[in-house]
Amino acid sequence: MENQITIPKSSLDFLLQLKTNNNKPWFEANKPTYLIELNHIENFAGALLHELSKTDVLETASGKKSVYRIYRDIRFAKDKTPFKTFWGGSYTRATAARRGGYYFHLEQGNSFLAGGFWGPNAGDLKRIRSEFAHDPESMKKILNSKSFINTFGTLQGEQLKTAPKGYDVNHEAIDLLRYKQFLVMKRFTDEEVLSPNFLEQALETFKSMRPFFDYMSEILTTDVNGASVL
Repeated sequence: MENQITIPKSSLDFLLQLKTNNNKPWFEANKPTYLIELNHIENFAGALLHELSKTDVLETASGKKSVYRIYRDIRFAKDKTPFKTFWGGSYTRATAARRGGYYFHLEQGNSFLAGGFWGPNAGDLKRIRSEFAHDPESMKKILNSKSFINTFGTLQGEQLKTAPKGYDVNHEAIDLLRYKQFLVMKRFTDEEVLSPNFLEQALETFKSMRPFFDYMSEILTTDVNGASVL
């Protein structure tokens, strides 16, 4: 484990300064500082990718490729500030969105690691729901495991207020059937993010997602009869 790869305090401090000076002139004047801090984040993302790749197959080519651009797309946004005030990035699991992805978000007072399925298409959502309706216990076993609860608490994501079309509101798995997104998340304090063992903590958090990911992948790569659709 490359423990010497850490997030320096200056990387979070830069974001705070950017928050109070979210404009192009300030950013251009401070671009050399931004590039130094970006390099720290890319190095961390690269080390995490390297370690995670030992136990999972990822499509993301490098730490540099995983980190999101700092520039916001403001074309349709009410908020016209030009820059994001967090460091974020993601790793895509192989065979595209069917197998979900990992995400990191670093920001003073609001850092977290997450993973899952942000926007399942209609076909995938239908397949997931049919599996939960048929066998809710397999997913519940994962969500109720000690390691899942200790790390992530509960499954998160947008939910329907009522039952999805074709399902009874009193269905035994209604709590699972309402989900439209399937996300897990763990928050970290600034102290944890800046500690020498954050890389190790981040890796363990992502590895703890595997039972959830593996089961979801199994659902999305088989039909209702359990036959492979790949």
